[in-house]
This record gives sequence, C-alpha cells and structure tokens, in this order.
Amino acid sequence: MHRTAYLFLLFTTLLWGGNSVAGKLAVDHVSPMTLVFLRWVLAVLIMLPLGWRTLREDWPVVRKHWLLLGGLGACGFTFFNAIFYTALNYTTAINVSIEQAAIPIVIILANFVLFRLRVNLVQIAGVVLTIVGVALTASHGDLRLLLKLDLNFGDAIMLIAVLCYSFYSVGLRLKPAIRWQSLMLALSIAALVTSLPYFLWEVAAGKVIVPDARGWAIAFYTAIGASVVSQIFYIRGNELIGANRAGLFINLVPIFGTLLSVLIVGETVQLYQGLALVLVLGGISLAEYSGRKIAI
Repeated sequence: MHRTAYLFLLFTTLLWGGNSVAGKLAVDHVSPMTLVFLRWVLAVLIMLPLGWRTLREDWPVVRKHWLLLGGLGACGFTFFNAIFYTALNYTTAINVSIEQAAIPIVIILANFVLFRLRVNLVQIAGVVLTIVGVALTASHGDLRLLLKLDLNFGDAIMLIAVLCYSFYSVGLRLKPAIRWQSLMLALSIAALVTSLPYFLWEVAAGKVIVPDARGWAIAFYTAIGASVVSQIFYIRGNELIGANRAGLFINLVPIFGTLLSVLIVGETVQLYQGLALVLVLGGISLAEYSGRKIAI
C-alpha cells in the first residue's frame, strides 16, 4: 500500500515541480489571476465528462458537506495558486522554494493541535534532512546565502499560501466518503467559483495580460498536469499514508523544479543539486520508515 502511495506522491511532486517552472515562465505572458481562472475553467471542462454521473449519484453526500468541500477547493486550489503565482511576480524562485519547505512542518503542527497526531524524533530528523536539502537547492550549494535573502511583499504573501495548502492537506482527513471523480469535480467547481472574483478584480484594475501562445500552453499544463492529475494523486496518497507522511513529499517540489529547469531552461546540473536530492530522499525515507512503524 505504501509503495503505491509513494508512486502517487512522487508523480504529484514532479508535476508540481513543473508548475513552479510554469509559474515563472508565465510572467509577462499571462497575468496571475487570469491564469488561475483559466486553470480551473479548463480543469472543470476536463472533469465534467469523468465526474458528472458520479457527482449526481453522490449529490446527497456532497450537498450535506458542501461547505467543507467548498472550503477545501477554495483554500487548496484557488487561494494557494492565486498567491503562489502572484508571489512569483515579486520574489525569487529561491525564496519561494524555501518557504514551501514549511508546508510539512505546518501540517505536522496542525495535525497535532487539531487531531493530537504525534510524531517521533526519527520523523522530526527526517523532516530536518529534507529541509536542509531544500535549503541547499535554494541557496545553490552555499547555505550562507540564505542569510542574505531580501524578503519582500512576495515572501510575506507566500507564507499565507503555505498556510492555505497546509490546512487543505489536513482538511482532506475530513472529506466525505465519495468517489474520486465526484470529489475532484466538486473541488474544481469550488475553485472555479472562488477564482472568478479575483479574475474580475484583475480585469477591473486593468492588470489583465491576455495569454499569448506560451500563456495558453502554461494554462493547459497547469489545468491537466498540475491540477487534475496531480491533485487526484495527492488526495489518494493522503488517503493511503496520511497527511503528515504525504506532506513530507512536498519538499521534493523544489528539487524537481530545479531539475526541470535544467531540462527546460538549459541550466547546468551542479553537484549540490545531486546532494540535495540525496538529502531530501534520505529524509523522506527516514521519516517514512518511522511513520510506518507507528502506523503498524
């Protein structure tokens, strides 16, 4: 069971690593709120043929839990991505990578406060190892550079995004027992509805950048890969091993983002990137080994 979860979560973080690259490539080719809105318009259109029948059958349960599902879709899908894409217009990918590393920590703390889920010292050591790996990637192999980071508005709002996705991950524990097609379609519709006001604000403020060819390509990637497929896999991974253990895999996102930048942008692979990957995977393995022992 846990091996299946690992495959789901590895593929999820690979797609999310691509989303980080896409978010940076989107600057000046499509405005942030327009991208978020188009992302969920396309995601809903993709999910409708797959989930309409199951949603109708699951509707009594969905209607009973509409507030929870709406909150999950808004928090994890709309708010996180709106803030994420906006932050990349004000801060660097380095800063965002470091700040995303806080998500597993917030998940663990929230699970302890809300559900009294405990972690042991080995799991904590695994978390620390993954964070060191992320920091090594973000600082390009020189951890001293972290002391020179220039924090700004983008960094401040990115911390809000971290809280949004952390609470979404923890909240999945409370989702009703409905089929994945119904769940994903319901969350996507919630994301579409809650992203509309942001899009209209961007239009009213005259800040819309109409997507060009690259903008549309990014919108389709974020809808198919970074939204529908990855979210289905992340939800399933959460179901199989829990939010604490699944959340730790999020620290692979900046690692995959860096590797994809090498492949897509043509940057050179550095020794520190390999070391960082070893640290992150080692930290996840350590925490997972301990987490499985607790779960048994």
